[in-house]
Amino acid sequence: MARPKIGLQLFSVREDCARDFPGTLRAVAEMGYEGVEFAGYYGRSANELRELLEKFGLEPAGTHIGIDALKDPNVDETVRFGRELGLKYLIVPWVPEDMRNSREAWLKTARFFNLVAERLKKEGMYTGYHNHTEEFKSFDGETGWEIFAKATVPDVVLQLDVGNAMHGGVTMDQALDFIRRFPGRTKTIHLKEFSRRDPSAILGEGEVRWAELLSACMKVGGTEWFIVEQESYKYPPLKCVELCLKNLQKILEAL
Repeated sequence: MARPKIGLQLFSVREDCARDFPGTLRAVAEMGYEGVEFAGYYGRSANELRELLEKFGLEPAGTHIGIDALKDPNVDETVRFGRELGLKYLIVPWVPEDMRNSREAWLKTARFFNLVAERLKKEGMYTGYHNHTEEFKSFDGETGWEIFAKATVPDVVLQLDVGNAMHGGVTMDQALDFIRRFPGRTKTIHLKEFSRRDPSAILGEGEVRWAELLSACMKVGGTEWFIVEQESYKYPPLKCVELCLKNLQKILEAL
């Protein structure tokens, strides 16, 4: 099994980024992260961002962007920016309620993502969707996530956030099943811990069965990036993501 690269979703350290973006990237690189996934660009151009990544030996693991960035007339600028920065994965982390409040809404949303995927394919880029909790609301016995997954083409990335999914009522077995039922679709995945006992648990300290999850990603998920995300903090954010990385590396070494 080839090991995917390990990246950090920069939303995890957003306040550090706002205070000192270059210094935060340096710290992340020194921890041992191989790349970062953006959630905003802190007023910098694609060229400036690319130069910073190159300076610290980091790769762009992708970006989170709003749905409107993939609509006309914005999509051409989104593609230009992504091309200059070297982005491959343009992931949407949220859609408005009218795009997810019924089976028909999910099917319509899937059709939109299919069109975007076709537009991006010639650029060597992928679009995809990142779940929170509302994607697991059921419509006639099938969740929105499943409806969307079945109705989208294989080029649309299903960026599972395991912690969010479990907060939405998904069991560990169901999370594993999502990866296995849609092989090759988990090209990037968010690694976020879930714990009913400790809401601020660091990766490896909660209820996620990490060894099984990571193995499924490598065996059938087609995963290229493991992306750590931490949104609750028992220590300063940079310390939290450093501990997440150390625990993840130990888990990977034991596989």
